[in-house]
Amino acid sequence: MKDIAKELGISVATVSRALKDSPRISAERRAAIQQYAREHNFAPNLIAESLRHSRVKPIKVIGVIIPEFTHFYFSSVLSGIEEEASARGYRIMVAQSDEKYEREVIICQSFFENKVCGIIVSQAKDTQKYDHFQRLIDAGVPLVFYDRICTGVSASRVVVDDYMGAYNAVTHLIETGCRRIAFYGSSMTLEISKNRFNGYRDALLKHGIRPDDTLIRFCDNRTDAEAITPEILQQDNRPDGFFAVNDDTAIGILYTAKRMGLRVPDDVSICGFTNGQRAVACDPMLTTVEQRGIRVGEEAANILIGHVEGTIPLSKMERRIVRTRLIIRGTTR
Repeated sequence: MKDIAKELGISVATVSRALKDSPRISAERRAAIQQYAREHNFAPNLIAESLRHSRVKPIKVIGVIIPEFTHFYFSSVLSGIEEEASARGYRIMVAQSDEKYEREVIICQSFFENKVCGIIVSQAKDTQKYDHFQRLIDAGVPLVFYDRICTGVSASRVVVDDYMGAYNAVTHLIETGCRRIAFYGSSMTLEISKNRFNGYRDALLKHGIRPDDTLIRFCDNRTDAEAITPEILQQDNRPDGFFAVNDDTAIGILYTAKRMGLRVPDDVSICGFTNGQRAVACDPMLTTVEQRGIRVGEEAANILIGHVEGTIPLSKMERRIVRTRLIIRGTTR
């Protein structure tokens, strides 16, 4: 505000009142001051404002954006972030994008205005424009992506080995007798979807099986899986195995197959990707790829704090991969 006041030749108090839209300042002057502030990327420090008359020392805060609170994987990543951050004297401020680009943009702006020291984020499914992330980077805010990374900006990232996780899962299905294996995945705009599909496809090709487009579906939740699976299982040449992009989708396939009178895994084998609590709460228990979300969260927090404290230069794009492992249970032979 001092910079704005100096540039416009007015008092700091006048700037403050104008930015708060006070009627004590003329509408014309308010508009001029507010426009100048916007053009120079000014944002009020809400934390400082709330502490102006307090003796409490401001804390180090990391902003965390997750797509869904209810998803086991994202909640486990959040646990890992909080554990690592707390151990190193940081606190976290968490927001849910609810898989919506518009909400993600608002959260980024809110975190920026609250002067978080950095942001850890997994992008929403429908995010295809990245200006909001680039603005943060341009403003010097450290940014670390996890799981769903943004290839449109240069920022550090933590992912699991999605390709090998999928490759090993489909290889297991093939080695236990499956030959027609369906793939249920998310939109191919997401890197994780591309990597898991490539792992699925390459495992088939490695074992001399030609991928069949009629067995590929874009489906990443239980509701949709239960809606579309009856049609694919009623085909004369139905699949004898399924690989799903996450556990919820796999469980939707499982319960649909059972309702249709098929035996799992005798008639059809099913493999998911997450290893959440639901994987052991279904009957039979689900074979799945373990993502190790807590470890992902710890690595993301470790990188971000490194950027904040200067042990990892902001100019260095750190890439870390957390290894997966296949957990074999009752839905595969």
